[in-house]
Amino acid sequence: MRRNMEFGALGDVEGALRAEGVGLAPMSTGEASLVSGGVTVLATATAKDIAEGRLKGLVVPGGSTDEASLAAVRSLIDLARANDLTIIAFADGVALTAERFGATVEAEAAIFSGGQPTVLNERTDLSKAVAALS
Repeated sequence: MRRNMEFGALGDVEGALRAEGVGLAPMSTGEASLVSGGVTVLATATAKDIAEGRLKGLVVPGGSTDEASLAAVRSLIDLARANDLTIIAFADGVALTAERFGATVEAEAAIFSGGQPTVLNERTDLSKAVAALS
């Protein structure tokens, strides 16, 4: 995950994901802790958790602008893809994720599973997509 997380037109989707039974483990792309809404959130997951199969998916919010953060997010997307994890991307994270899949996706949210992106237009689409993964 990244600082200044943006979920685009879907708003703050963390609650929607949790309502679908998704447990979120924050992951920092840098040395600093995550800051969300003025609250510092300690990272509880690492790239090693992806590589060792302890995570079922990766959420890629938008908001990274500096090259170091973008490189770290690209690396996490590549690692998740190599380990066949589902990736749910939001805001400018959609284009970043699509780029790593060699695709072009213009949407506020998309899910990348099985190599194919699926556009999520509203929260009900997100709920349906997450429910289908369980």
